[in-house]
Amino acid sequence: MAPGSRLRHIGWAVALSICITGFVALTFRVNAVKSEVRLAERRIIALEQEKQILETEFETRANQQQLANWNKVEFGYSAPRAEQYLENERELAQLGLARDIGAPSPIRVARASVPEEAGFTAMVSPMTGKSVSEEETVSDHARRQDTGISATRSLAERLARNGSFGAQVAE
Repeated sequence: MAPGSRLRHIGWAVALSICITGFVALTFRVNAVKSEVRLAERRIIALEQEKQILETEFETRANQQQLANWNKVEFGYSAPRAEQYLENERELAQLGLARDIGAPSPIRVARASVPEEAGFTAMVSPMTGKSVSEEETVSDHARRQDTGISATRSLAERLARNGSFGAQVAE
């Protein structure tokens, strides 16, 4: 082997080690830049979200100002003052007025019973042809017999029976 050949091998080894070292350094630098880019992207997304929140708040406050202007100018509304609040129920009752002489009496019951002689017939089930009230009576009677509840017993007697309520609930 010639002395120049050995020197050439050493030169190639040094060149190869320099290239490998450069490649490793460049790889670390690329990964660092990628990490910075990811952090910057996350920061951009966070700032866009914050900007959107601030825009929404600004629009809301602008609408509130517009509504306040409308209420003040157009409708004559204003915010309640401290003297407008009531301390208790007595102050509220003092605001009420007695009924006038010709005022109608207040409605106490808003439901009226309709007699069957007025031309109205009972509702009939299209499946059985029986009136609905008859079917309810028959089904209630059948249910009472199935559960062992007698129609003649009072509620207190049915509840006093040991275990009957728990057994019915369990079924």
